[in-house]
Amino acid sequence: MSITRVEKPWGYELHWAKTDRYVGKVLHVKAGHALSLQYHNRKDETIYLYSGRMRFEIERDGALTSQEMQPGEAVHVAPKTVHRMTAIEDCDILEVSTPELDDVVRLEDRYGRVGKK
Repeated sequence: MSITRVEKPWGYELHWAKTDRYVGKVLHVKAGHALSLQYHNRKDETIYLYSGRMRFEIERDGALTSQEMQPGEAVHVAPKTVHRMTAIEDCDILEVSTPELDDVVRLEDRYGRVGKK
């Protein structure tokens, strides 16, 4: 099985597992960078902070809440849930999800990608 590296403006992703039922990725987010404020229509994911510190924003009961995550903490993100990850330090994040990789609706993006995949 091959591992695919995908460059991103905030760092990179390593796709280390991909089947028609699940995907496994490592997200490396550089300190001070953030992923989009986003949600997924179908994609269901769980993230695990392997190293570094990050701010994780997630919609709970209609309000965006923020928490600082430490290595060893995990969060489940159900479909339609607005969320964003911002690296306080360089972070390595393990993400396991359903396979809908193009299912991203960006609400805000500091790299000009709102409305793009």
